[in-house]
Amino acid sequence: MSLKPKIVEFVDVWPRLRCIAESVITLTKVERSVWNTSFSDVYTLCVAQPEPMADRLYSETKHFLEQHVQEMLAKKVLIDEDGRPDLLQRYYTTWMEYSQGIKYLHQLYIYLNQQHIKKQKITDTESFYGNLSSDAAEQMEIGELGLDIWRLYMVEYLASELVRHILEGIAADRASNGSLDHHRVQIINGVIHSFVEVQDYKKTGSLKLYQELFEGPMLEASGAYYTDEANKLLQRCSVSEYMQEVIRILEYESRRAQKFLHVSSLPKLRKQCEEKFINDRLGFIYSECSEMVSQERRQDLRNMYIVLKPIPDNLKSELITTFLEHIKSEGLATVSALKGENIHIAFVENMLKVHQKYQELIADVFENDSLFLSALDKACASVINRRPSERQPCRSAEYVAKYCDTLLKKSKTSESEIDQKLTNNITIFKYIEDKDVYQKFYSRLLAKRLIHEQSQSMDAEEGMINRLKATCGYEFTNKLHRMFTDISVSTDLNNKFNTHLKDNNVDLGINLSIKVLQAGAWPLGSTQVIPFAVPQEFEKSIKMFEDYYHKLFSGRKLTWLHHMCHGELKLSHLKKSYIVTMQTYQMAIILLFETCDSLSCREIQNTLQLNDETFQKHMQPMIESKLLNASSENLAGETRIELNLDYTNKRTKFKISSALQKETPQEVEHTINSVDEDRKLFLQAAIVRIMKARKVLKHNALIQEVLSLSKVSFTPNIAMIKKCVESLIDKQYIERTANSGDEYSYMA
Repeated sequence: MSLKPKIVEFVDVWPRLRCIAESVITLTKVERSVWNTSFSDVYTLCVAQPEPMADRLYSETKHFLEQHVQEMLAKKVLIDEDGRPDLLQRYYTTWMEYSQGIKYLHQLYIYLNQQHIKKQKITDTESFYGNLSSDAAEQMEIGELGLDIWRLYMVEYLASELVRHILEGIAADRASNGSLDHHRVQIINGVIHSFVEVQDYKKTGSLKLYQELFEGPMLEASGAYYTDEANKLLQRCSVSEYMQEVIRILEYESRRAQKFLHVSSLPKLRKQCEEKFINDRLGFIYSECSEMVSQERRQDLRNMYIVLKPIPDNLKSELITTFLEHIKSEGLATVSALKGENIHIAFVENMLKVHQKYQELIADVFENDSLFLSALDKACASVINRRPSERQPCRSAEYVAKYCDTLLKKSKTSESEIDQKLTNNITIFKYIEDKDVYQKFYSRLLAKRLIHEQSQSMDAEEGMINRLKATCGYEFTNKLHRMFTDISVSTDLNNKFNTHLKDNNVDLGINLSIKVLQAGAWPLGSTQVIPFAVPQEFEKSIKMFEDYYHKLFSGRKLTWLHHMCHGELKLSHLKKSYIVTMQTYQMAIILLFETCDSLSCREIQNTLQLNDETFQKHMQPMIESKLLNASSENLAGETRIELNLDYTNKRTKFKISSALQKETPQEVEHTINSVDEDRKLFLQAAIVRIMKARKVLKHNALIQEVLSLSKVSFTPNIAMIKKCVESLIDKQYIERTANSGDEYSYMA
């Protein structure tokens, strides 16, 4: 074929081209040679001389398609002879033929589409700014034109009838529980999607026809159906049965939507279903919520969660609140009535059981939903930080610290079991608000374990400190690490001292192990020296070590804490020898009996220069252990203390416990009081740091910043912060600004 434009008559070419177009659009077989010739006819008309005939070709083709669609409507769709399929079937069959035919016709007119129509098409910019003529707005490619004509003459004419039949088909599928004939489903699906496909070519608003024509009425009809079904269920079902039915209906409706509707309608129909079955019936669904939670009916709670999961969070609040209160009541029931010496063990392990139980329930029933995990955290924090009364402090931090102490002390428990329990213990620790109280108790108990060598394993001790460091940061465990360092340094120091003694051929007569502790790192309380006359058996060793230490570290002062020392003493005056571990003061008392069998209390006190309190604390355990006998229960004055020469014990190696090692209520109170003092200092330092950075700050803003800084360790009450502010004003660190009563400024 020649591509050169030539003079042609439209009436000579068009009848032949129209005949081919009719065959193409009706899917009648067209020979390839005829098909190729038709391409040439389109090209010839578009480039004809002297004037191209593209516009006339477009106009005649449009007229042809309008006639064709109108004929199809009259002869194939509206005709309703006996034995003919229904309207949906007729429409679907006709649409399938036409939609395929228009695709082929679009290909036939490819030159017209690309060289004539596309060049005249409006751009996105023109469409946005409205710079287009009325003629340009009407230009469509042949495939688009064919679809638009179908919409105009077929869809809009049959719209109400088609939608009615479709809704009847969907209703029939609902009535048959989704068992509608597959062919019928295919027809309904095809008709519905034709509303989308007929405007699929549009860049914007391609779903407008579908939404206005079908989606709106469909959602309205579905809403009415859901309301009716919900009312029927309410009349015959319990809450448990109702939720099961709703889950079933939601599942069926989801499948039905996928089977029939365009994908854009799925969330809208789901929302309509949830609105009618769930949101509008929340009062009924929640009517048995408290019973289900209190009885922990897992299947019912699982169903309730599935039903409520899609709705907004604020509407789930009743279930979450009920669940939270149930955990709180369970937790309080397990810890409120605890008594006895091992209350700390029972407290931690009971709370762990509660936490693990409901954590597993949330995983099983609520799919680890963050809202329910948050409720678990709030409930556990509430129970753990509960104060028995306004005047009584919360003792949870103390209990958790003592639980760690029990685990880390020497016992027969395996290291792997201890490690697991310590890891679990951190779960409870994280809920404690007064972490500074825990730190005080833990450091004091750690000091006792390290000084008296009671630790099960140094690796376990270090592992626990690393867990605390990971949870609260380096500052929280700084002093604990320094305590470990002191023990390590003391070990090296003892080795060097022993080497020094060997090199100088010095024999002390006793085995000596000394721990040098930094006063600022160890929670030793008051380091006030208790009067004590050191027995001559110890004097040489102490003097030798002091001389050696001062040579190594000039300028350092050593303060001997004899009340924290202990040692092993061999008793050889009985029928068999015994090795007894006891406190230094107790050893000093026993050593006085080297030269006599009986002494008065006054003589012992005067010789050792012990005050009454220290004497009583250390003498009483030895009387109770029957190593010594007293002539009177009143251990004072002229009461005689005698060696018990008939003493026997099944064990040849044993320990006499000291009252100092047993915790007293006064020690607990002292620890809590020291926490309060530390808090005041912390708050004052925080206020000064904030004010130094900000220079001027409103009262409420200062309070909020202080609360933010202190939340890692504790939650201070506002009254304490106000007192600290007043104290700093008195100390002239800050002042109230002249023109405002609730504003402070920093004083350099």
